[in-house]
Amino acid sequence: MSTFNPPPVLRNPHVQTLISSTPLRAWPLARRTRQLQAEAQDVILQCSDGIRLHGLYNPNPNPERGLAILLHGWEGDAESSYQLSNAFTLHRAGFSVFRLHLRDHGPSHALNPELYNSTRLREVIDAIAEILRLYPHDKHFLSGHSLGGNFSLRVAARAHEFGLNLDRVVGVCPVLDPWRTMIEIENGSAIYHRYFVHRWKRSLKIKLKHYPELGYGNTLLELQTLGDMNDYFVPNYTAYDDSRSYYQAYALTGSTLENLRVPSHIILSQDDPMIPCDDLKDLANSPALSIETPRHGGHCGFLMNWKLDGWIDQRLLELLR
Repeated sequence: MSTFNPPPVLRNPHVQTLISSTPLRAWPLARRTRQLQAEAQDVILQCSDGIRLHGLYNPNPNPERGLAILLHGWEGDAESSYQLSNAFTLHRAGFSVFRLHLRDHGPSHALNPELYNSTRLREVIDAIAEILRLYPHDKHFLSGHSLGGNFSLRVAARAHEFGLNLDRVVGVCPVLDPWRTMIEIENGSAIYHRYFVHRWKRSLKIKLKHYPELGYGNTLLELQTLGDMNDYFVPNYTAYDDSRSYYQAYALTGSTLENLRVPSHIILSQDDPMIPCDDLKDLANSPALSIETPRHGGHCGFLMNWKLDGWIDQRLLELLR
């Protein structure tokens, strides 16, 4: 097993977290993955209740490794640096790759009239079932970062119930207890809080252009924090009365993973500034679950060197092989 041991300056969790999302990494990746992006097939997936999700598919002409489905984090998309880096590495190693967009992420805001929320698991399960039907391979894998890791592990926990043929699932820095994660973001570095407020508001404005009848435009201008936004949108646009019950509905802690059958693996850095590592103790015990906690890495960073190469790429190759 490869171990993550970055140079001293890159051991700072905020350096890891922030650099991984800057043009310093995005621009070289854009050049390196130009052909992968150009050849990606746009796919609209039909889910139950008329719901549609979007994704990008790169078949491999020699797919001896199988199919890898990748899920981005909250307010990320299929072209986030970690998604492109993972997809490029896996595709080059012989995997076909499908980068799935959650509702209202990437270019998908116009596909469904209702707003995204993190409890919408069934549509993700339906989308993955449709991917497996459309693109059958000998092996099928699912991997997600941050909130995408949370979704991936919840899918794994219910894969048997829905007949999903998944060989392994990997969650990278998955959201474990959303309540604690929201506290960490709001009370931690102001940079992270401003980032998510900005990204979420931007997404909501795009949605409103397609569905002005949602009617939250004036209220959105007044909301300044994630707490304010959740306290408004949860009772008005979800099935939950308050933010706390909403967060609990998609937590991985407690009994969520107790019926896990698909071999699953969590990678969570001990210094993640958003996902408290001690939440791992609150996961249900399962023989199908293995956990890896590198000392460094920040939140979905794991940059190995000053070339900004991603260790997760190599670790995923080890796990999926």
